[in-house]
Amino acid sequence: MAEENKISGYGLGDVDTVMSVDDVAREAEKLAIDGPSRADLDALVSGDLLVQMEILHKFELRVGKGQSLCLIGPNGAGKSTILHSIYGFTNIMSGDILVGGENVTKLSSNDKLKTAGVAYILQDNSVFPDMTVEENLLMGGYLMDSVDQAQAAADKVLEKYSRLRDRRDQRAGVLSGGERRLLEISRALIMNPEVLLVDEPSIGLEPRFIDMVFEILDDLQNAEGKTIIMVEQNAKKGLEFADLGYVLVSGQTAKAGKGDDLLEDPDVGRLFLGG
Repeated sequence: MAEENKISGYGLGDVDTVMSVDDVAREAEKLAIDGPSRADLDALVSGDLLVQMEILHKFELRVGKGQSLCLIGPNGAGKSTILHSIYGFTNIMSGDILVGGENVTKLSSNDKLKTAGVAYILQDNSVFPDMTVEENLLMGGYLMDSVDQAQAAADKVLEKYSRLRDRRDQRAGVLSGGERRLLEISRALIMNPEVLLVDEPSIGLEPRFIDMVFEILDDLQNAEGKTIIMVEQNAKKGLEFADLGYVLVSGQTAKAGKGDDLLEDPDVGRLFLGG
């Protein structure tokens, strides 16, 4: 391709149809002028309200028990910051985060995991490569009262996922990218959390492993009743998976709706889905 035709941006197609990152950000900011109200967000909640927050320049979030929410938007929109704030990786100067009606804003990350049932699955490769698969799982139970409890939880996870069970004594460093992501998700399950915060589950994975990871997340939501809040760079994949979607722009919600509805939204399609 000639040098003048090279471009970095979102979407599919040739240079006549691809938008630059800056163009996407500018167009997305226009959508934020008439963002959804609290009533709009409440109307999207199915069943009992489980996670709610109001922080970061009046940003609001509502997710029902057993629902999934995908946050999409341009780079720098604040998507991962939302996950960090829920889990306690950032200092909340004003506002509140509630889980199951309990205010968890000031809890440490450890307390949010142990007492509020909120687990965080990092986007970066966070396995311990020199430890075995089983040892990595046991690390997920470091807040449990005894090693026996952690072992029982690890055995339960290994029983569920044969890919890991067959490699329980192997070093995690030899696993494929998809298997490492499965291990990261499984390690977060050791404490039996109610809420999973998932940061970029597909990043760096081959397509076949991306499908596997989303199948696992679907099972955790629909078979085990987990509530999932995720950030996903592949907006189409994330919205196909999630019950709900929020389009974030500069820390504010520009659009919110059911995942399927946002997939059909022409503005979302034009800016984030390549069509």
